[in-house]
Amino acid sequence: MFSVVGSLGSDPVRGLTPQSDEAPDLVRSLTPQSDEAPGPVRSLTPQSDEALVDLAASGQPAACVWEAGQGLVVPRTYAHHEAFPAACEQFAQAGWPVSVRQSGGGIVPQGPGIVNFSLARAVQGKPLDHSTTAYELICRLISEALEEFGIASHPQAVEGSFCDGRYNLAVGTGAQAKKIAGTAQLWRRRPLPDGSGFQQIGLVHALVLVRTDVVAASAMANAFEEALGSGRRYLPEKTVSAHTLLRKDSGTLVEDLKAALARKAATVRM
Repeated sequence: MFSVVGSLGSDPVRGLTPQSDEAPDLVRSLTPQSDEAPGPVRSLTPQSDEALVDLAASGQPAACVWEAGQGLVVPRTYAHHEAFPAACEQFAQAGWPVSVRQSGGGIVPQGPGIVNFSLARAVQGKPLDHSTTAYELICRLISEALEEFGIASHPQAVEGSFCDGRYNLAVGTGAQAKKIAGTAQLWRRRPLPDGSGFQQIGLVHALVLVRTDVVAASAMANAFEEALGSGRRYLPEKTVSAHTLLRKDSGTLVEDLKAALARKAATVRM
Protein backbone atom coordinates (compact mmCIF):
# COMPACT_ATOMS: atom_id res chain seq x y z
CA MET A 1 0.00 0.00 0.00
CA PHE A 2 1.04 3.62 -0.48
CA SER A 3 1.81 5.94 2.41
CA VAL A 4 -0.35 9.01 1.75
CA VAL A 5 1.69 12.06 2.63
CA GLY A 6 0.48 15.61 3.11
CA SER A 7 1.17 18.54 0.84
CA LEU A 8 4.87 18.65 -0.10
CA GLY A 9 5.05 22.42 0.18
CA SER A 10 2.27 24.97 -0.04
CA ASP A 11 1.48 27.91 -2.24
CA PRO A 12 -1.22 30.50 -1.56
CA VAL A 13 -4.08 30.50 -4.02
CA ARG A 14 -3.19 33.13 -6.58
CA GLY A 15 -5.82 35.63 -7.66
CA LEU A 16 -8.41 33.89 -9.79
CA THR A 17 -10.35 36.96 -10.88
CA PRO A 18 -9.34 40.39 -12.19
CA GLN A 19 -8.61 42.79 -9.35
CA SER A 20 -9.48 45.87 -11.36
CA ASP A 21 -10.98 46.96 -14.65
CA GLU A 22 -7.41 47.24 -15.98
CA ALA A 23 -6.52 43.60 -15.26
CA PRO A 24 -5.17 41.71 -18.29
CA ASP A 25 -7.69 39.76 -20.36
CA LEU A 26 -5.68 36.60 -19.66
CA VAL A 27 -6.72 36.61 -15.99
CA ARG A 28 -9.61 34.15 -15.97
CA SER A 29 -10.93 31.81 -13.35
CA LEU A 30 -10.94 28.06 -13.92
CA THR A 31 -13.29 27.47 -11.00
CA PRO A 32 -17.05 27.85 -11.62
CA GLN A 33 -18.85 29.92 -9.01
CA SER A 34 -19.34 27.75 -5.93
CA ASP A 35 -19.68 27.94 -2.16
CA GLU A 36 -16.99 25.30 -1.83
CA ALA A 37 -13.81 26.78 -0.37
CA PRO A 38 -10.55 25.79 -2.10
CA GLY A 39 -8.54 23.15 -0.27
CA PRO A 40 -4.86 23.33 0.57
CA VAL A 41 -2.71 24.08 -2.45
CA ARG A 42 0.93 23.47 -3.30
CA SER A 43 3.23 24.63 -6.01
CA LEU A 44 3.92 22.19 -8.82
CA THR A 45 7.71 22.17 -9.19
CA PRO A 46 10.40 19.67 -10.13
CA GLN A 47 11.50 19.80 -6.48
CA SER A 48 8.08 18.55 -5.37
CA ASP A 49 8.32 15.59 -7.74
CA GLU A 50 11.81 14.80 -6.52
CA ALA A 51 10.68 14.96 -2.88
CA LEU A 52 8.05 12.29 -3.52
CA VAL A 53 10.61 10.19 -5.42
CA ASP A 54 12.99 10.44 -2.46
CA LEU A 55 10.29 9.21 -0.09
CA ALA A 56 9.69 6.16 -2.30
CA ALA A 57 13.45 5.54 -2.54
CA SER A 58 13.63 5.28 1.25
CA GLY A 59 11.57 2.08 1.05
CA GLN A 60 7.95 3.21 1.38
CA PRO A 61 5.69 3.72 -1.67
CA ALA A 62 4.28 7.24 -1.41
CA ALA A 63 1.16 9.02 -2.66
CA CYS A 64 0.05 12.63 -2.59
CA VAL A 65 -3.26 14.36 -3.39
CA TRP A 66 -3.42 18.14 -3.72
CA GLU A 67 -4.54 21.24 -5.56
CA ALA A 68 -2.04 23.68 -7.03
CA GLY A 69 -2.13 27.42 -7.43
CA GLN A 70 -3.40 28.90 -10.68
CA GLY A 71 -0.99 28.54 -13.56
CA LEU A 72 0.10 26.49 -16.56
CA VAL A 73 2.44 23.50 -16.50
CA VAL A 74 4.41 22.39 -19.54
CA PRO A 75 6.98 19.67 -20.30
CA ARG A 76 10.61 20.58 -20.88
CA THR A 77 10.24 20.40 -24.67
CA TYR A 78 8.25 23.66 -24.62
CA ALA A 79 11.36 25.52 -23.48
CA HIS A 80 12.88 24.86 -26.91
CA HIS A 81 10.52 27.40 -28.50
CA GLU A 82 12.23 30.70 -29.19
CA ALA A 83 9.21 32.61 -27.86
CA PHE A 84 9.06 30.62 -24.60
CA PRO A 85 10.76 33.18 -22.27
CA ALA A 86 8.62 36.07 -23.51
CA ALA A 87 5.43 34.00 -23.33
CA CYS A 88 6.21 32.94 -19.75
CA GLU A 89 6.78 36.55 -18.71
CA GLN A 90 3.53 37.66 -20.36
CA PHE A 91 1.48 34.95 -18.66
CA ALA A 92 3.13 35.45 -15.27
CA GLN A 93 2.23 39.15 -15.37
CA ALA A 94 -1.34 38.13 -16.17
CA GLY A 95 -1.56 35.86 -13.13
CA TRP A 96 -0.78 32.62 -14.94
CA PRO A 97 2.82 31.64 -14.07
CA VAL A 98 4.26 28.81 -16.15
CA SER A 99 6.03 25.86 -14.51
CA VAL A 100 8.16 23.28 -16.34
CA ARG A 101 7.67 19.67 -15.26
CA GLN A 102 10.03 16.76 -15.69
CA SER A 103 7.47 14.33 -17.12
CA GLY A 104 6.32 14.29 -20.74
CA GLY A 105 3.03 15.13 -22.39
CA GLY A 106 1.70 18.59 -23.22
CA ILE A 107 0.44 21.76 -21.60
CA VAL A 108 -2.05 21.55 -18.71
CA PRO A 109 -3.80 24.21 -16.63
CA GLN A 110 -3.66 24.17 -12.84
CA GLY A 111 -5.71 25.84 -10.12
CA PRO A 112 -8.26 25.24 -7.38
CA GLY A 113 -10.84 22.70 -8.56
CA ILE A 114 -8.21 20.65 -10.41
CA VAL A 115 -7.06 17.72 -8.28
CA ASN A 116 -3.56 16.28 -8.65
CA PHE A 117 -2.77 12.71 -7.66
CA SER A 118 0.75 11.23 -7.63
CA LEU A 119 2.07 7.76 -6.85
CA ALA A 120 5.76 6.91 -6.43
CA ARG A 121 7.29 3.51 -5.79
CA ALA A 122 10.47 1.52 -6.36
CA VAL A 123 10.62 -1.33 -8.88
CA GLN A 124 13.14 -3.88 -10.03
CA GLY A 125 14.24 -3.97 -13.66
CA LYS A 126 13.88 -1.48 -16.49
CA PRO A 127 11.36 1.40 -16.31
CA LEU A 128 9.86 0.35 -19.66
CA ASP A 129 8.86 -2.97 -18.10
CA HIS A 130 6.72 -1.14 -15.52
CA SER A 131 5.45 1.91 -17.42
CA THR A 132 2.14 0.43 -18.56
CA THR A 133 1.45 -1.08 -15.13
CA ALA A 134 1.97 2.33 -13.50
CA TYR A 135 -0.48 4.00 -15.86
CA GLU A 136 -3.04 1.24 -15.42
CA LEU A 137 -2.81 1.47 -11.64
CA ILE A 138 -3.40 5.21 -11.37
CA CYS A 139 -6.21 5.07 -13.94
CA ARG A 140 -7.89 2.28 -11.99
CA LEU A 141 -7.69 4.14 -8.68
CA ILE A 142 -9.11 7.35 -10.16
CA SER A 143 -11.84 5.45 -11.99
CA GLU A 144 -12.84 3.66 -8.79
CA ALA A 145 -12.89 6.96 -6.90
CA LEU A 146 -15.07 8.62 -9.57
CA GLU A 147 -17.43 5.65 -9.45
CA GLU A 148 -18.22 6.55 -5.84
CA PHE A 149 -19.90 9.67 -7.26
CA GLY A 150 -21.70 7.85 -10.06
CA ILE A 151 -19.20 8.81 -12.77
CA ALA A 152 -18.06 6.00 -15.10
CA SER A 153 -14.69 6.50 -16.82
CA HIS A 154 -12.15 4.47 -18.75
CA PRO A 155 -8.68 4.93 -20.33
CA GLN A 156 -8.92 6.42 -23.83
CA ALA A 157 -7.19 9.00 -25.98
CA VAL A 158 -9.43 11.99 -26.76
CA GLU A 159 -8.27 13.82 -29.85
CA GLY A 160 -8.59 17.58 -29.44
CA SER A 161 -8.13 17.64 -25.65
CA PHE A 162 -5.08 19.31 -24.09
CA CYS A 163 -2.23 16.94 -23.20
CA ASP A 164 -3.96 14.06 -24.96
CA GLY A 165 -2.67 10.53 -24.40
CA ARG A 166 -3.58 6.87 -24.43
CA TYR A 167 -3.95 6.87 -20.66
CA ASN A 168 -6.38 9.74 -20.33
CA LEU A 169 -9.49 8.87 -18.40
CA ALA A 170 -12.54 9.59 -20.52
CA VAL A 171 -16.28 9.79 -19.93
CA GLY A 172 -18.34 8.45 -22.81
CA THR A 173 -17.13 6.39 -25.75
CA GLY A 174 -16.02 6.84 -29.35
CA ALA A 175 -16.43 10.32 -30.80
CA GLN A 176 -18.54 11.33 -27.78
CA ALA A 177 -15.72 10.70 -25.29
CA LYS A 178 -14.58 13.64 -23.15
CA LYS A 179 -11.38 13.78 -21.13
CA ILE A 180 -11.81 14.04 -17.36
CA ALA A 181 -8.25 13.16 -16.30
CA GLY A 182 -4.79 13.00 -17.81
CA THR A 183 -1.64 11.18 -16.76
CA ALA A 184 2.15 11.40 -17.13
CA GLN A 185 5.13 9.72 -15.52
CA LEU A 186 8.85 10.08 -14.85
CA TRP A 187 11.59 7.71 -13.66
CA ARG A 188 14.61 8.24 -11.45
CA ARG A 189 17.59 6.03 -10.53
CA ARG A 190 18.26 6.11 -6.80
CA PRO A 191 20.56 4.21 -4.41
CA LEU A 192 19.03 1.35 -2.43
CA PRO A 193 18.42 2.24 1.24
CA ASP A 194 21.24 -0.10 2.34
CA GLY A 195 23.67 1.30 -0.22
CA SER A 196 24.15 -2.08 -1.90
CA GLY A 197 23.14 -0.91 -5.37
CA PHE A 198 20.55 1.09 -7.25
CA GLN A 199 16.80 0.99 -7.82
CA GLN A 200 14.37 2.57 -10.26
CA ILE A 201 11.72 4.88 -8.82
CA GLY A 202 8.64 5.49 -10.91
CA LEU A 203 6.39 8.49 -10.32
CA VAL A 204 3.07 8.53 -12.13
CA HIS A 205 0.95 11.65 -11.93
CA ALA A 206 -2.65 12.46 -12.80
CA LEU A 207 -4.65 15.64 -13.13
CA VAL A 208 -8.42 15.36 -12.57
CA LEU A 209 -10.88 18.02 -13.73
CA VAL A 210 -13.19 18.11 -10.73
CA ARG A 211 -14.68 21.59 -10.53
CA THR A 212 -13.18 23.30 -13.54
CA ASP A 213 -14.32 25.73 -16.20
CA VAL A 214 -13.12 23.66 -19.15
CA VAL A 215 -13.79 26.50 -21.60
CA ALA A 216 -11.46 28.80 -19.66
CA ALA A 217 -8.89 26.02 -19.20
CA SER A 218 -8.75 25.27 -22.92
CA ALA A 219 -8.68 28.97 -23.75
CA MET A 220 -5.62 29.53 -21.55
CA ALA A 221 -3.83 26.54 -23.06
CA ASN A 222 -4.67 27.80 -26.54
CA ALA A 223 -3.48 31.32 -25.71
CA PHE A 224 -0.11 30.02 -24.57
CA GLU A 225 0.27 27.82 -27.65
CA GLU A 226 -0.55 30.85 -29.79
CA ALA A 227 2.07 32.91 -27.95
CA LEU A 228 4.62 30.21 -28.78
CA GLY A 229 3.47 29.98 -32.38
CA SER A 230 3.18 26.21 -32.04
CA GLY A 231 0.05 25.81 -34.16
CA ARG A 232 -1.57 23.54 -31.55
CA ARG A 233 -5.20 24.13 -30.60
CA TYR A 234 -7.48 22.40 -28.10
CA LEU A 235 -11.26 22.01 -28.11
CA PRO A 236 -13.14 22.69 -24.86
CA GLU A 237 -15.89 20.27 -25.85
CA LYS A 238 -13.36 17.44 -25.65
CA THR A 239 -12.96 17.85 -21.89
CA VAL A 240 -15.44 17.64 -19.02
CA SER A 241 -15.48 18.64 -15.36
CA ALA A 242 -16.76 16.06 -12.87
CA HIS A 243 -19.10 18.51 -11.14
CA THR A 244 -21.18 18.85 -14.32
CA LEU A 245 -21.87 15.09 -14.32
CA LEU A 246 -23.47 14.92 -10.88
CA ARG A 247 -27.22 14.59 -10.53
CA LYS A 248 -26.97 16.79 -7.45
CA ASP A 249 -23.90 18.88 -6.64
CA SER A 250 -23.37 18.97 -2.88
CA GLY A 251 -20.65 21.60 -3.17
CA THR A 252 -18.02 19.38 -1.52
CA LEU A 253 -16.96 17.32 -4.52
CA VAL A 254 -13.33 18.48 -4.59
CA GLU A 255 -12.60 17.56 -0.99
CA ASP A 256 -14.69 14.38 -1.20
CA LEU A 257 -12.81 13.15 -4.27
CA LYS A 258 -9.45 13.98 -2.72
CA ALA A 259 -10.41 11.90 0.30
CA ALA A 260 -11.56 9.03 -1.93
CA LEU A 261 -8.27 9.04 -3.84
CA ALA A 262 -6.29 8.99 -0.59
CA ARG A 263 -8.32 6.00 0.64
CA LYS A 264 -7.76 4.14 -2.62
CA ALA A 265 -4.00 4.72 -2.50
CA ALA A 266 -3.77 3.67 1.14
CA THR A 267 -5.41 0.30 0.44
CA VAL A 268 -3.53 -0.75 -2.72
CA ARG A 269 -1.98 -4.21 -2.39
CA MET A 270 1.55 -4.02 -3.75
